[in-house]
Amino acid sequence: MSTLACTSTNVQYTVNGVNAPEDGVVVYLVDELTSTPIDSAIVAGGAFKMKGKAAKDAYLTVKTEKDDWAFMLINDGEPVVLNYADSTVAGSALNSKLAECEKARAEAYAEYLAMADALDEAYDALPEEEQDAGIEEYNSHHRALKDKDDQSFFEMIEENKHSLIPVAFMETYRIKAGADSYNELLASDVPFAKHPYVLEVKRRYDEFEAQAEARRKEIEEKKQAVIGQKFLDLEEADPDGNLHKLSEYAGRGNWVLVDFWASWCAPCKKEMPNVVTAYKKYHARGLEIVGLSFDDEKEPWVEAIAKWEMPWVHLSDLKFINSVASDVYAVNSIPDNILIDPEGTVVARNLLGDALNAKLAEIFP
Repeated sequence: MSTLACTSTNVQYTVNGVNAPEDGVVVYLVDELTSTPIDSAIVAGGAFKMKGKAAKDAYLTVKTEKDDWAFMLINDGEPVVLNYADSTVAGSALNSKLAECEKARAEAYAEYLAMADALDEAYDALPEEEQDAGIEEYNSHHRALKDKDDQSFFEMIEENKHSLIPVAFMETYRIKAGADSYNELLASDVPFAKHPYVLEVKRRYDEFEAQAEARRKEIEEKKQAVIGQKFLDLEEADPDGNLHKLSEYAGRGNWVLVDFWASWCAPCKKEMPNVVTAYKKYHARGLEIVGLSFDDEKEPWVEAIAKWEMPWVHLSDLKFINSVASDVYAVNSIPDNILIDPEGTVVARNLLGDALNAKLAEIFP
């Protein structure tokens, strides 16, 4: 109960709405700590009113049933008037400032999205060869735009850190800053450090990341478990729609590299010249490649096979991340591959770049 100390007292809230866009719409007052509506009203004549009691300093939002956007409020006991015409809040200095911060952040983020979209459009308009040559510059510009937006966000938090305003932005802060910075902030003497919502964000994300890490570890163990074992068979179709089993190619006297890739995968495209070079160098000496694609449409899959000059067997069930290969071989990212020896035993995995060249040079001295 000590963590609830700053909100242990209930105080009255009075929320008035004016210039609401649509009569008859239900408006909800939501306690964000529990994501639970605690009050509601129906818009009439462009206005509504809600009055009751909630925990002091609770982080509340006012949402309509038809709009994802919401007014953010800290329940300081002061009556507020929400103006839907200009997104301002009157009646409480704290909440007026909070509304100003939210509006500024929304405008900054909209500007970031517009600039990012313009960058994307300009890049997409380039010929494919120029896209390939300019990918690093494109990524650099995108990172710069994101960094600028992040910086304005962090500056807003810093400017208001001696108030409860940052409470409303703590989930975004946790996403942008990461666990270490978040925990460092909570360990400081800022007034919102022990706010129940702030602590709930920490609990929720810590739990999520722990579960994600456990899942990553489970997948990695499953991925590595195939090494030293006989390959696992599966069946997919070639570009002509004919079904083929992996066992038609593996375990039949040749070394087989099973390559997991997709036409939409930029890292795959970057890696593919290395695979093509390896195939040309070692195919005559006993190397076969079976490409298992994670595409979900036939046309880009077939086009990539031709454009990337991949003259080996290609199979796909066109099920994207739900491909049978994903389950059988625990493929959770691409490019990836497995190397199968002539007897059908998987001897290596995820041989990319120099690692593939070194392994094949070892096999074919």
